[in-house]
This record gives sequence, structure tokens and C-alpha cells, in this order.
Amino acid sequence: MNASRPNRAPDRLAHRRVRTGRSWPLGATFDGAGVNFAVFSAHATKIEVCLFSDDGRKELARLELPERDGDIWNGHVEGLLPGTRYGIRAHGPYDPNAGYRFNHNKLLLDPYARQIVGQLRWSDALMGYRVGHPSGDLSFDSRDSAFAMPKCVVADTTFDWGGDHPPQVPTRDSLIYEAHVKGLTALHPDVEPGLRGTFMGLSSDAVIEHLLKLGVTAIELLPVHTFLDDRFLEARRLKNYWGYQTIGFFAPQPRYMSQGAIWEFQAMVRRLHRAGIEVILDVVYNHSGEGDEFGPTLSFRGLDNRSYYRLAGGGRHYINDTGTGNTLNLSHPMVLRMVMDSLRYWVEVMHVDGFRFDLASALARGPNGFDPGTAFLDTIRQDPVLSHVKLIAEPWDVGPGGYRLGSFPHPFHEWNDLFRDGVRKFWKGDKGMAPDLAKRLLGSAEKFDHSGRPATASVNYVASHDGFTLTDVVSYVEKHNGANGENNRDGHNANHSDNFGVEGPTNDPAINAARDLRRRNLIATLFLSQGIPMLLAGDEVGNSQSGNNNAYAQDNATSWIDWDAADSEFQRFVARLSALRREYPVLSQRRFLHGQPREKDGRPDLEWRRIDGKEPVPADWNNPDFRTLCVVFRENAEAPQRRGEATVFVVFNADGPGNVTLPEGRWVCALDTTRPDGLPVPVKGSSAQMPANCTMVFIRPAEAG
Repeated sequence: MNASRPNRAPDRLAHRRVRTGRSWPLGATFDGAGVNFAVFSAHATKIEVCLFSDDGRKELARLELPERDGDIWNGHVEGLLPGTRYGIRAHGPYDPNAGYRFNHNKLLLDPYARQIVGQLRWSDALMGYRVGHPSGDLSFDSRDSAFAMPKCVVADTTFDWGGDHPPQVPTRDSLIYEAHVKGLTALHPDVEPGLRGTFMGLSSDAVIEHLLKLGVTAIELLPVHTFLDDRFLEARRLKNYWGYQTIGFFAPQPRYMSQGAIWEFQAMVRRLHRAGIEVILDVVYNHSGEGDEFGPTLSFRGLDNRSYYRLAGGGRHYINDTGTGNTLNLSHPMVLRMVMDSLRYWVEVMHVDGFRFDLASALARGPNGFDPGTAFLDTIRQDPVLSHVKLIAEPWDVGPGGYRLGSFPHPFHEWNDLFRDGVRKFWKGDKGMAPDLAKRLLGSAEKFDHSGRPATASVNYVASHDGFTLTDVVSYVEKHNGANGENNRDGHNANHSDNFGVEGPTNDPAINAARDLRRRNLIATLFLSQGIPMLLAGDEVGNSQSGNNNAYAQDNATSWIDWDAADSEFQRFVARLSALRREYPVLSQRRFLHGQPREKDGRPDLEWRRIDGKEPVPADWNNPDFRTLCVVFRENAEAPQRRGEATVFVVFNADGPGNVTLPEGRWVCALDTTRPDGLPVPVKGSSAQMPANCTMVFIRPAEAG
């Protein structure tokens, strides 16, 4: 593994000469003889590369790129080495009403920089306009912003992968674990103190062992591309914890690297792969961290505002389908190219296994709104590199018609918030939720069963980073986001949660027992449903955020997993559920179940039952007090029939105790959520005692079926 080599002769940079370079690849590329720079801008009149001292404080040279090949400016600097700090200045018209915001006084980040170092120092000098001027953003600021800007680095991305191969876990076998690099490791007692909060800490033996015990097949990381801390957060002495303000789509976030080296991310991936765990990145290509017209000029705005952003009002204002002030313009071929190049880079150079696209509806917007055949979706689906990795869409944005659950084409999977809300409401005791639960158990076929999409198109979850943790779902009715500094106005209001009579922690053993049972029922429903289950990191050990359901700015103990308070009993229960799902493949089928008869035995692949053993009739489904739903899972009727497949009978009871009639045959009770140990219990006869508020799983072995 090679860290970026430092530039050994910064005093000579000013004397470097630039000759014509190449227009590909974009960014700064070391070729052994020097560095080739290639920068896109369709409307600039001149592009300069600025070279800096190793500490990034002193500008040593300003080199004009001598060649323009179409809209790509390029030049080659002989003798320049990896490790060199640099930035870009773009000359051109400053006419915000027409969408032009060039200001050569502002140092810009290279959109293709593979490494970014230093912290953004908030200053009015970062703005292209004069803050406080009567003309607002139409004014012009002539101050140099270099002192406040992080710097790009000519990076060496070579790495000894040691025969690394992607695990390529089949989607039907996947268990996704959504985690934050720092939140997962900051308080972990078995991670070395110096590695906590870093890529290396995340791939430590202790963390990998924990993931393997849970049966995790993929870890989905909140944004790790370089991002900034918003100015308003710094004013509140807070940080951008989640990371959804990207300013570098190719560069790993510096705060997650203990040695400031790219190989740390690569080493993390290699270690996880060796354990059979995939790495999925949460990526934010829908917007940048530059905000609206009153935001800073850091990169895209200064390089070519009209090309990079979707503009309105003649060009002065930004279309804001993301709620963050701007929306990247993926309809432009060079912006689309940047996104595709970034994705391929993270697969080919960094070896990641997939992506979760934040606010993916914004990526698929064309001139007439959301379009499943838009350029981004078509391009990624035909790409020989990207079409084979896992692609997960967050199928909504805040723009008109932005909620598009079920609308993304194969091979995309989608976060299914209907699963989250429906399952929470069923177990909370809301009336009339049994029909909705039935849909969620079957992978939400009404949304996803079209165009050849599989049941694994649905990524199911009961909690994610955005909202209450699982423990808080059963401990709070109201959100408690005061620490965010927004007077508790931020975050979801419809949490479908319950506190069992006491808001927050309590010493009442009866309330705590009821809360624990609700947690077991919620998580059991997740693992017993068709689709891909996703587990929020920390939910398996009872982690709480004290009722904060929008902890985006809480880079502190609020969001960090409290391992010292880990609920080991619940952790074992989750591991038992994961093992149960792996042991019985009928719980994780690729094809949708529709109750069709199977050729080998004539039995339907799915049966709904009441507790008396009879099939529910329309009056049952329409009864708002129908709260106990039983289901028989068999191998899909259309799948190639395998011999020796067990049958699974599951009872979801959000009502009082009773006696449940079992289907014909000999059954073993493999799970009863009223038993915290989750261990099997014996069954005698054709019925079983059903406790109140429970999930029960019965298995009929293949030889009995």
C-alpha cells in the first residue's frame, strides 16, 4: 500500500512549465513524467491550476492550462509528483441573471480530485458575491478565498489488493447493516483508541466479528465522500454528522482517515471482503454542498454554474428538488459523465460493491419530471462495470411528484418506507393494518412486481439513520430534537411510535418488558418478510438517540453507539433471527409469492390463515379489529422445484392470547418472541398456545411435508 508521496521541492513549483496535455482522464493524473491536468468548463475563458506548499498555506505557482479540447481544458506539468497540493481558478463572465458565476478570485476544488486535505474555514471571502451588499448575490467579491479552502492532492491510488475479490452475495441472501463510520466505532471498547471513528477502526477484528455474529453480508456506509460542515451548524457549534453535503465525489472524507491516506479506505474494503462482507456506499449525486445562490463558491458553481446545476428564473436561481438549495444537472452530458466516472472509480479503484443513491428521484428527473428512462438510469443500467454491482434507490425527493416508490427499473432495489410505517403501525395496534402487513410480508408486490423485478427489489427496514432508532420507536411518542438548534421543528412528525405510558427511559419493569417484546416483534417481522432486510447499526444492541429522530448534526454521544450499555440478550435474539432466515430459504425468495399451486404437490406457495385454521374471508380483511395474521410460506410455484424444502408457518399476533390451529402435519416451534432467548419450544397436537402480542414461527421439516 502506498500513501501519497509528498512534493519534495515546493520552492521550484513556480518555475514549472506547462505544455499541452491530454483531455482524458479528467482530474490530476501522475504519469511518471509529471502530472496531467484536465478540467471541464463549457463557458470559462481561462482555467488556471494553482500549486501550493505542502501545508496548503502558500500559493507557489499559478499555471494556465494551455489547451482546450472541446470543453475540456488541459495541460501537462513535467516533474510534478503525487502529493502536490493544488486548486483551480476559473475565469469567465460574472452575470448571475444569466447563470454565470465565474470569479477567478475564488480557489476551487477539482471535481475529480482523488484526495482533499485541510478543513474548510468559513469566511465571507468564500462567497462569489459581497455579503451584505444591497445587490445581494448580483454583487461581486474580489477577495481571494484560498486561505479558507481545503486543497486537492495529486493522489497515488495504487494499492496491493492481494487477490481481493468481491463477495458477490446473492441478493436473496443479503442482510444489509446501515452504519456510520464514526458512530459505529467511536465508543467501541475493543477498537484501538487511535482508530476509533476511522475506516481502519471500522474494519477492526472486533467490528468484523460483531458483523459476522449477526450474519451481516453487506455494510452500507453513510456518506464517505468528502463533505463540508454547514456554516449554520458551525455557528451552533455542531457538525454535519451524516455527511450529506458532498464537495468531492472521488475523495474519501479526511476525518475518517487516521493517517490521511487513501489506502486506509482500500484496506478497510479488503479486510471486509476477506470476511465475506460487501461494502455499499450511500452516495449524494443529487446536489452539492454549495447551496443556493447565497451559498459559497467552492467548485462546481465557479467552474461552470450553468452546466453543473439545474437553474430557474433565467439562470439566477436554483431548482431545489433536494431541499438543500440546489440540484445537480444530470441532463448535461459532462455532469452525467462525472457521476458515472465517480461510480466506476469507487468500484474499479476502491473495490466497493454497490451504492445507495440518496434522493434518487432527483437523479432521474428530465424536462417533464421523473422519467424511469432518463439518461442516468439508462446509462448506469448498460454500463459494463456498474450494471453488476448492487444499486439501491432512495425513491423520493422533495420536488413535485418526487415520491416514486416502485418506479425504478431493474436492477435497482429501493428503500421501502411503506414497510417501515406499516409494520410499526400494525404492532402499535392501529386498526385495519392486517391487509397492509400482508403486503409488506410479501415484498410489497403491489409496488414491485412488474417489469420482471424480483421480490428482492424491496429493501425492508423498521428503522434507519433518518428517524427514530428501534429502541426509540418503543420509548418515545414525540421527537426530541432540541439539540439540533431548530426549536424541534426538524425531523419526521409521523413516527408511528409508542412509549407505553412513559416518555423515554423508565425503571418500570412492566413497561420495559413490553417495550422489549415490541422490539422483538418489529425486528422479527423484518427478518420474516420477503425482500432484503436492512438493520440500522446499534438497533441490535438497543442503542438510543434519546428521542432525536433527525440526528444529522449530532457528532457526539447522541449518535454514537453506546457499546457499554449493549443489550446482549437482544443481540443474540437478532442473530437467532438472522440464522433462522438463512436456514429456511422460503423466507427469502427471489420470486414473488401469489398463492399459486406448485407442480410437484399441488399445494399453493402461499396460504393466509386465521388462528382457527381457516382462510380469511373478505369480512376478515375488512375488519378493523383483525389483528392476528397467519401465513404459510412454501417454495415459489414458478421456481425450479428443489427437493427437501421445509415449510414455514408464521403467526403475527397483535392481539390477546389464544389457541392457534396449525396446518396439517407435524410442526416444531422455532421462535416465540415472548421468549427473549428465541429458542425453539415443543409442540404437541394440532394446535399451540399463542401468547398475546407475539410472533411465532413453526417449521414443518421437509420429510414431514
